[in-house]
Amino acid sequence: MTAYFLFALAALRVSAQQPAPAAPPAPTLPQPIARVAVRPAEFALKVGDTLRLAAVAYDSAGKVMDDVVIRWFTSGGRFEGKVDSTGLVSAGATGTLNVAAIASVQDRAVKPTIGFAHVTVLPLPAARVVVTPRPARLLAATSLVLEAAPYAANDDRRYDVVAWKSSRPAVVEVNAFGRLSARTTGTTTVSASAGSAVESWSVTVVPNPVSRVMLGPADTAVRTGDVVRFRFAATDAARRAVADARPEWAVAPVGQGYATVDGDGVFVADQPGTYRVVAALGARSAEAFVLVSARNITRPVTIVGRLPLKGFEAAELWLHPDGKHAYISTIGDRIYAIDVADPAKPIITDSVVVDARIVNDVMTTEDGKFGVMTREGASTRKNGIVILSFEDPAHPKPIAEFTETVTGGVHSTYVYHGYIYLTDDATGSMRVIDIRDPYHPKQVARWQVERPDAGRTLHDIDIRDGLATLSYWNDGLVILDVGNGMKGGTPENPQLVVQFKYDLNALYKKVELAGGPGFIRGTHTSWRHGRYVFVGDEVFPARQQGGGPGVIGLGRAYGRLHVIDISDLTKPHEVAWYEPTDGGVHNVWVAGDTLYLGDYQGGLRVLDIAGELKGDLLAQGREYAHVHTGDAQGNVPNTANAWGAIYRDGLIYVPDINSGLWIVKVEPTQVVLP
Repeated sequence: MTAYFLFALAALRVSAQQPAPAAPPAPTLPQPIARVAVRPAEFALKVGDTLRLAAVAYDSAGKVMDDVVIRWFTSGGRFEGKVDSTGLVSAGATGTLNVAAIASVQDRAVKPTIGFAHVTVLPLPAARVVVTPRPARLLAATSLVLEAAPYAANDDRRYDVVAWKSSRPAVVEVNAFGRLSARTTGTTTVSASAGSAVESWSVTVVPNPVSRVMLGPADTAVRTGDVVRFRFAATDAARRAVADARPEWAVAPVGQGYATVDGDGVFVADQPGTYRVVAALGARSAEAFVLVSARNITRPVTIVGRLPLKGFEAAELWLHPDGKHAYISTIGDRIYAIDVADPAKPIITDSVVVDARIVNDVMTTEDGKFGVMTREGASTRKNGIVILSFEDPAHPKPIAEFTETVTGGVHSTYVYHGYIYLTDDATGSMRVIDIRDPYHPKQVARWQVERPDAGRTLHDIDIRDGLATLSYWNDGLVILDVGNGMKGGTPENPQLVVQFKYDLNALYKKVELAGGPGFIRGTHTSWRHGRYVFVGDEVFPARQQGGGPGVIGLGRAYGRLHVIDISDLTKPHEVAWYEPTDGGVHNVWVAGDTLYLGDYQGGLRVLDIAGELKGDLLAQGREYAHVHTGDAQGNVPNTANAWGAIYRDGLIYVPDINSGLWIVKVEPTQVVLP
């Protein structure tokens, strides 16, 4: 339509230069659309609500244009809801939903014009208040600070002001900040309320026989990032242990430095220095000192091999079990097979081209004989997955496809014990496809979180030991039993083990400030390793500001890697995090005590995850290697865009959207002799 309009203007200019006899009056040019007003332009909805928007187009004279066609789309933070062809907005998840109304004039050379509405999606009312800790007994003349967090019925975090109350202030006094002060013996009811949600419990104050308190270890020396668990003990005059002795903890540097100690006496330092740790129980206190040195774990890196992919954007990488072949997807219509037997000279041996605008994922079975590639944006609208034979690892061949229930597209897959677990773009569900007969794939299960369809988005799946970790965008981390046995789950009957949600909107408010109303953000990837699940977020501004490096048109990436402790699966909780300063968090790989991370525009990051993890891993110096995967000859010159990393036999394989495949090696720590 725009090209036709420019052609018409050019023709008019030519005709104006040639004299002509009397002619009929020139036709009136179509009036351009000057602006599109969307009403209401700003509005707030609760999750699950709907709103009908209206759009009006005006010409340059300010007159309403009646012959326009309005098309509705979501943009920016588009995962929080949807809009239909009539302008009906459905709010699915908390955040900001940017709705675009595109006005055009059918069969006329008028440039389309866009108007916007910004819909803020709010959580449901507070339904419960979680109080931590929740003591049943206190010693007289002691104090304790509690934390209270309100949540909606669907576990969305709320930030209502919490009102504290004690039924008998003479027994336990509580201030506006949740500090309990045990005044005298007796029993009272303490309550924390937010709106109509109330959490109440009984607290009994007992006599305080404590005559001595102790703290151990008394003195210790560690590195930044090392966790020290202090032991607090209280005894009476007869040196018998006193129960219910809950101290208040504090830490301060002796000079410069930064460290934390939590309510259980768990200490960690971000910076070197000497720290004084104090545990106070009423009028009595004990102290200990911690000498903290720098972690100093930086190691050199060698670039072993390179394979540029000029004209194509490298995405997901998978290594064949034989260690000699690799497969890389493209944000295009194909995957490449690569011979990596000589990692210094990787070469392309073949490709598989399918009807798709985006092939995002590729993975083989455990024995390397078969596998899968995903499809999005097929011209036939038959997306889904393509089953491949890898029996000749250098030359994979399509042998079947599955589109029956996933024509809307598949973003990610995981192949495990004869089944493909995939993300269904259209419904935000996980579907399980049986490929034990790879020539005849069939769906055997479907699982999804309970929430409005408009806000349900499943981004990634990872499976280990029969437990699937699902990265559920608006709904955080979900763990399913698909064969582990703890909940009786099977591939045909997945069973929920636990869900862990966190407030993405509060965490990434800075991104919204950088890019305008709304932002794209969600739980993107996960990897379970020992007692932890490493959970990565994917975050982009609503629109890119000022140019600069970006991710396939989405702009500068942000994002945090969360460390979730699942040692008690009934109480998952975040204990640590890593957030790079120059990029976002994309795919991760964990091997032993090391985590490998594709940091988008930051490149490859390698982290030490040995021991217990707590606090800010970046500040503690746990990053020990970094490769900026930018290339002067890349699709975007000198700009890294690392998608992820795979570790195998001492080598790290890194696909970069802009520059192709990198094969690198982290060298041993160099020891400088005196």
